[in-house]
This record gives sequence, structure tokens and C-alpha cells, in this order.
Amino acid sequence: MLRFLCKRRAATAFVSRCRSFSSGVDCGNGSSTFAVMSFGDGSQGALGLPSSVIGFGADAYEPTIVPGLPPDVVSVSAGHYHSLVVTAEGELWAWGRNNEGQLGGDLLEPRNLWNEPKRVEGLSNVKVQAAFASGVISVAIGDDGSIWTWGRSKRGQLGHGKGLMEALMPSRVKALAGEDITKVSLGWGHVLAQTADGKLFGWGYSADGRLGRLEETVKTSPLDSNAELPRRHKMTPSEALDVAEKLVLESIEKEKDMPIVWEPYLIEELQSLPVTDISCGLDHSLLMCGDNTMLSGGSNIYGQLGREHQGVGLFPVDISFRSLSVASGLGHSLAICELPTAGGNIFRKALFSWGWNGSSQLGRQGPESKPLVVEGLLEENPATVSCGRVHSLATTSTGELWAWGCGKNGRLGLGSSFDESRPTLVDIGDYKVVQAVAGFDHNLLLVAVT
Repeated sequence: MLRFLCKRRAATAFVSRCRSFSSGVDCGNGSSTFAVMSFGDGSQGALGLPSSVIGFGADAYEPTIVPGLPPDVVSVSAGHYHSLVVTAEGELWAWGRNNEGQLGGDLLEPRNLWNEPKRVEGLSNVKVQAAFASGVISVAIGDDGSIWTWGRSKRGQLGHGKGLMEALMPSRVKALAGEDITKVSLGWGHVLAQTADGKLFGWGYSADGRLGRLEETVKTSPLDSNAELPRRHKMTPSEALDVAEKLVLESIEKEKDMPIVWEPYLIEELQSLPVTDISCGLDHSLLMCGDNTMLSGGSNIYGQLGREHQGVGLFPVDISFRSLSVASGLGHSLAICELPTAGGNIFRKALFSWGWNGSSQLGRQGPESKPLVVEGLLEENPATVSCGRVHSLATTSTGELWAWGCGKNGRLGLGSSFDESRPTLVDIGDYKVVQAVAGFDHNLLLVAVT
């Protein structure tokens, strides 16, 4: 307990570095001080916390202020093992794992410096408005809608053309020149990008129809052949998680010879249907469309597609309520939807979950492959959701943070390594959460002090 109290005092000291700036967030008085917090697995430096706070490579069991950042951070993004933040001035800062050059800097930089936030080189002429990350690459969107990628990917995630697997500095995706890109989502090997006018582009690893149906035969991922193992044998949640992670890594190696789309292409199935939100899980995709339907595609080994229809491609999720936002993890999915009240004319927000529940990341009981309400949040007003590898986060309209699922490495921010089967309120002191994002095993928060 003393260690956690010391971290809390350190966080309070660091917040004085931040200054007020205007934003679109309603924090009560119109003027707020913003800061970035992190917690969870620190082994890859993705927390951005100095050794003096948690020790080099140590985990953070409670949300802790990340020092050394500019005072005007406006958004955060968590990759599998690294972190990105965007400032109001359009700068991009990064820290964490850099084995694949996903930080856009020196590959020879010592690992003990990975946890130090640094400005990404090569974007001096780009005013960045958003950034996104996967396990091995990073993406930036300029204020002109241009898209830039860097890192290393054997599965075409860079989008720079056939056989191009490395970009050590940010490079523009020329195939999307002229498009106004507004959001990008990345799985382990596939990418989706939506435009301001609702078009959807995809590229990278294309098995299971996670990029829709291509002209060539859609192949099945090697994951489908072995992922039932944890289900067929009685295992503790921890044992099942270890086995599943091993199977995923083995299957990813087998995927090397599977079909790859090397450059972004327009997903034709959706040309007449504008896309309003996207989310890539490890090997599946969720889409929200302008007619209020939700589509899913990709692997369904854990029921993460949320539909009885087993066709390969993009098909509707079995949910009849209007969806507002979606999120996906390694093998589970979340969606915020509108539910009618008793009168039928007033709606309230509710969180639905489905898919893998080996570490209670669904936050509920009941059939796993069927989208069902997370009852533990019915009294709240969910604003955003995010999925880690096997844990989940949700923010509310009042700036609260709720977490559930696997607690290993402190990834729930609750001061322990215990799993939580229901959404649990995370103590963030006097802060209000503006944005919460989950990487594989770490988390970032953009918080406001009113």
C-alpha cells in the first residue's frame, strides 16, 4: 500500500507541469488542465514512466502521470507495446518498444531509453491531427487527411506497395492521396481506414474476410484450427490465457504464406453504405454503418463476430439496437448502443459485449458468442470503450473510468493483479477521464483537472 501512496504523491507533483488550454471537453468550468496517465505492463517501456517512479521495466498498478510531455496533449493512442500522443500544435510524441522502428527514431537506441517520450522525427511538415498504433507500426493522419505509416510489417500493414515491409521514417501512403482519412484501426496484420465521406479502405493480411470479400478466394486463418484447445480442456483462467497466447503466436508464424493486400483498396461491399466507426481486433473487424447496422468479419473462433451467420465476409452482427461506437480486442468485442426506455421515446446508452471471456473481459455471464448487455454498467452513462488483449475499459459521461477482465501486471489500475468479473470503478483522484485507450497489456488516459 505504501508503494501505491508514493506513486500517487509523485503523480500529483507531475501534474503541475501541465497548463490550461481550450478544448471541446465539458469539464464543468470550460477551462481544464490536461495530463496523460498510464498503468499496466511496463516491460516494454510503453508506460513512459521514469525508473525513479516505478523502477525500470516495472508495472504500474495504479494510474500514474507520465512526465516529460508537452502541456497541450489532446489525444492518446496505445499500440500493442508502444504509446503515441498528439498535441494541439500537431506534434506527435512516442515511447515504448522500438524493435520494429515504430517510434520513428533510432533502432539502436538502448532499451532502457524506450520509456522516455520523444517527438517523432520526419513529421515536421505535417500537422498531425490523429495517431494510431499496432504491434509493429504507427500511423499518423495529417490535418489535410493524408496518412503516414512507419515501422516494420511482413503483412503489408504499411500500405506502401508489394513487398515493402519497412519504413524507418514516416512515409506517406500514396495510394490514398486525395482521400480525407479521419480514422485508422489496426489489427495484428490488417488495417482499416475510413474517410470523411464514409468510404472504407482496407489492406494487409486478408484471411477470413476481415477486409471483406476479395476477388481471390478468401482463405481461413490458421487460428481456426487450434483455438478450441483452451475450451476443450478444463483450465484455470490464467492457464487458458497462457495457452491461448502461445497458440496465437504459433498461428501468426503460420500466417506468413497467407494472402496479403499490399496497398489500400476500396472495400466494394460498402460503397453504397457510409461507414461511421471502425475497430480491428487481433484477427477480426467491426464496422458501424450509416443505416445503424453493425457489421463484423474475420475469424470467429471465440464468437467475436457476434452473429450466427457463418459466412466469410462482412455481415450484420446480431444486435437490433442503434450502435454508437465499437471496440475489439484479441478475441472479444464491445459496443455502446442506445436502448429505449419504458416509454419508448427516450433512449439511454448501454454497453454490449461478446466473444472470448476466458479472463472475464466480457464483464458479464451468459452465452459468450451472443451480444448481451453488461449489467454492471446499466446505471452509468458509457461514453467510450476500449479493449486490451484480455481486459476492457469504459469511460462515462461524468469522466469516470471502469475496468474489468484480466488484472495481471496491474492492467486494471486497481492496485492489484486480481481479475475482475464485473466493471469496477478505478480511482483516479480528482481527475476526469477525457479519453481511455488500452494497448495489449497497458493503458493510457487523457485526464482533466477542473
